[in-house]
Amino acid sequence: MTDQLNRITQEQCDTAPASYDDLSVLMLNCTLTRSPNLSHTEGLMGIAKDIFETNGVAVEYLRPVDYEIPAGLKHDYAGMDGYERDDWPQIQAKIDACDILILGTSVWLGEKSSVCNRVLERMYGYTHDLNDKGQYRDYGKVGAALITGNEDGVKHCAMNLLFSLSHIGYTVPPQADAGWMGEAGPGPSYMDPGSGGPENDFTNRNTTFLVWNCLHLARMLKDAGGIPAHGNQPDVWAAGCRTDFHSPEHRR
Repeated sequence: MTDQLNRITQEQCDTAPASYDDLSVLMLNCTLTRSPNLSHTEGLMGIAKDIFETNGVAVEYLRPVDYEIPAGLKHDYAGMDGYERDDWPQIQAKIDACDILILGTSVWLGEKSSVCNRVLERMYGYTHDLNDKGQYRDYGKVGAALITGNEDGVKHCAMNLLFSLSHIGYTVPPQADAGWMGEAGPGPSYMDPGSGGPENDFTNRNTTFLVWNCLHLARMLKDAGGIPAHGNQPDVWAAGCRTDFHSPEHRR
């Protein structure tokens, strides 16, 4: 390594390009395992959590499986249709308050967990609500995915999660997914002794890149006041302002 590259490398390691201590992250570990039992996905999410916290970012972590979350798309099921309790509104409030949302899941039969699917369904139930700029409510937030398993499916799950987040309004940075997958078939999971998961350089590199790309993008969005409110406001469209859209009969 040349002296110049040494200096560049040292500078990058020692100096961040901005301050991030006004940002907040919510990490939802959609494991099927209730607390306080071991979650392999939590092990990987912990690497990202440490990097966020090292840079002064406020991080909150929870497992949705520990909460009572009915299936469906309503805002609150408590007292409705025989449901005595619905903890989702308190989780949604945390989602609304964060700048960055990290979804973690284990892989089952090549898919994200059933808990993760329910989380996305409940989030989807809020998508017709608008923010104070008249855009869909999740505009201006950053989303990413962390995935573990000992079977194939990491990229498939990431594809699904990142599309889902983007579809409801999240901004997805470059390389917004990272994961670890052990040997195909029954074998050690991420936190099992000798798995090699926590030491895997590829996973650790991608997780670190994911965190920093989330930080860079969240910094830019927050400093810019979010996504500009032009050409993306449902009520303005409904009122007749089509923002440069021309119906087919007027095209030439």
